Amino acid sequence: MPIAKQLLEILACPEDKGPLFYIEDESKLFNPRLERTYRIDDDIPVMLIDEAEALDAAEVARLSAKVEAEDIQPTFVMS
Repeated sequence: MPIAKQLLEILACPEDKGPLFYIEDESKLFNPRLERTYRIDDDIPVMLIDEAEALDAAEVARLSAKVEAEDIQPTFVMS
């Protein structure tokens, strides 16, 4: 079961407060600015900075390309 749209619309990175990209088929939320992901356990985002996964350059590039290729929209648009 995917994360509810209403929840996605308010999710932000707990560190930089910016939008995230929901990679549904990998059960993670991607923050390209800080080069990290937050996992999703049983449809619940684990939004703890200490539990975020730091990514290497290759993984950032892979996820960034996936976001672009699949036209994945950010959780919200900063004004």
